[in-house]
Amino acid sequence: MINANNLRRLPHAAAVLTVVLVLGASLQSAYGNDTNKTAIFAGGCFWCVESDFDNVPGVLNTVSGYIGGTTDNPTYKNHTTGMHREAVEITYDPATVSYEKLLDVFWRSVNPTDAGGQFCDRGHSYTTAIYALDDTQTSLASESKARLEAAGTLSKPVVTPIEPAAEFWPAEGYHQDYYQKNPIRYKFYRTSCGRDKQVRQVWGDEAHAGIEKH
Repeated sequence: MINANNLRRLPHAAAVLTVVLVLGASLQSAYGNDTNKTAIFAGGCFWCVESDFDNVPGVLNTVSGYIGGTTDNPTYKNHTTGMHREAVEITYDPATVSYEKLLDVFWRSVNPTDAGGQFCDRGHSYTTAIYALDDTQTSLASESKARLEAAGTLSKPVVTPIEPAAEFWPAEGYHQDYYQKNPIRYKFYRTSCGRDKQVRQVWGDEAHAGIEKH
């Protein structure tokens, strides 16, 4: 075993230590640290929500999954009968992007006035929701929703509920990063479903604000 005293006797100890420190810093930058935060949004098809938030600066990771239902271990085949919504768990660096900013991005990437689903996907599992993980998120989400309603930007009332986060169940592996694994099928689905077209109809110039690739 090499201890601190032995290190200085090794010919390349300084170089090795430098490499270790650099690698450690790189890994921390790539995967974050204990100060990272989590947000959970339901915005219709989780493939699309995941794709949108992966292109927001400060977002470190996204996971597609199911939340809010009455059954354990939901799957793609049975999550609708258990009344789960498709949702995305977002890990972000609060030093780069705030929860308030993520809320702004969320609103402008969905149709928050549609109570029946999102775009071509209909039913409860595709409806929008904000799942707050603590009292602070509940307060910030409520304030954000109130500002949106007061601004009068939308032609219809905002119907997106703000709910306490229940257990989040990650979706099957083939759903994760679907837009990267199956880009042609994903683009065909997103275009055919009319998601981007309808977001622009709802939001005008504010559509997809904060998402780099739009």
